Amino acid sequence: MEVNLDSLPFGLDFHPSDQLVAAALITGHFHLYRYTADTVPQKLLDVRAHDDSCRAVRFINGGQAIITGSSDHSILATDVETGSPIARLENSHEDAIYSLINVTESTIASGGDEGCIKVWDTRQRTLCNSFDAHEDYVSDMTFASDAMKLLGTSGDGTLSVCNLRKNTVQTRSEFSEEELTSVVLMKNGRKVVCGSQSGTLLLYSWGYFKDCSDRFTGFSPNSVDALLKLDEERIITGSENGLISLAGILPNRIIQPIAEHSEFSIEGLALSHDRKFLGSISHDLKLKLWDLDEILQDSKITATQADASDSDNDEMDLDNKGTTNKGASKGHAVSSSNSFFADL
Repeated sequence: MEVNLDSLPFGLDFHPSDQLVAAALITGHFHLYRYTADTVPQKLLDVRAHDDSCRAVRFINGGQAIITGSSDHSILATDVETGSPIARLENSHEDAIYSLINVTESTIASGGDEGCIKVWDTRQRTLCNSFDAHEDYVSDMTFASDAMKLLGTSGDGTLSVCNLRKNTVQTRSEFSEEELTSVVLMKNGRKVVCGSQSGTLLLYSWGYFKDCSDRFTGFSPNSVDALLKLDEERIITGSENGLISLAGILPNRIIQPIAEHSEFSIEGLALSHDRKFLGSISHDLKLKLWDLDEILQDSKITATQADASDSDNDEMDLDNKGTTNKGASKGHAVSSSNSFFADL
C-alpha cells in the first residue's frame, strides 16, 4: 500500500492503538490516514500546522493528540478527531526543531538544530529539562526507561547521554568522523547502535560511551538515515539508496533487503501498534505501508538467536565519569511553573 504525499515528508508516526498513521511534510502540513489491509489508506486530515516545514510528528496522550515540530521553532498540539489546534508553543528552541520522540505517557523530548534537547510535560504543559547536549542538530533520540536516561545523536558526530534524574548531560562520546543520523537501544539495553552518514553503524556498550566498541561497515558508502528496532537481535535500516534492509546485531550482518523506494533516500521508518505494518517515507514523496509478516516471509527470514560470544555484562547504571566538553556537561532543571504551550 502506498500514498503519494505530493510533498517531501520529514517524519511519520503510527497511532498507539488505532489504525492511523501521520506524516509530516516540508510544506508545514501534516496528513493523517486511516489504513486497512489491502486498501489504499484514506486521508482523514490535512492540517496546515506551521508556516515553515513540519520536521517531526508524534501521537501523544494515548493518541488523543498529534504533536508536530517545525523549522519555525514552534511545537503544535492538534486534536486527532477534529484537526483543531489544542495549544502552540512558540519559540520552543532557539533554532529549528529537528526531532521529536515520546519519552513517557505524558512527556516528550525535542531536539533542535542548535544542539539543545528539551523534555516537556504535555499534560501539565511545562518544560521539565533543557540540556546543552550538542553543537549541531539533534538528529535522533531514544529513551532508556530503566536508567531514566535520554540518548541523542547529532550532526556534530557525537552520542550524548542526558540524565533526567540529575538534570545533567552525563557524558558525550568522542567525535566520530561522520554525522550520526539515528539511534536505537539493542540487546536488552546493553548496546546502543547509531547510524551514520558514511553508512557505518557504530555500536556502544552501555556505560562506556566515550568510544564505540564495534563498527559495522556493511552499508557503506550509503548513509543510514533511519534505524528501527525489530527485536533485541535485529534492526531495520533505511538508506540513502532507497533500500530498507534487515540487519542482525552481534553478530553484525545484513540479513537481506526487504523493501525499497526505488533509488530515493529513506527519510523515516515506523511500526504500527500491532506490528503488522512497517511504514516508510522517502524522497520519492511517498508513504508506503508494508505487510511486515509478508516481507519477512518472502525474504525467508526467521528470528536469529543471540550470539553466544556476546558476553557483555554491562549494567544499566554504569556511567563514564567526566567529560572533556564543558558545554556537554551542563543540563538545566526547569521549574514546573514555566509555560509549555501558549493558549490559543
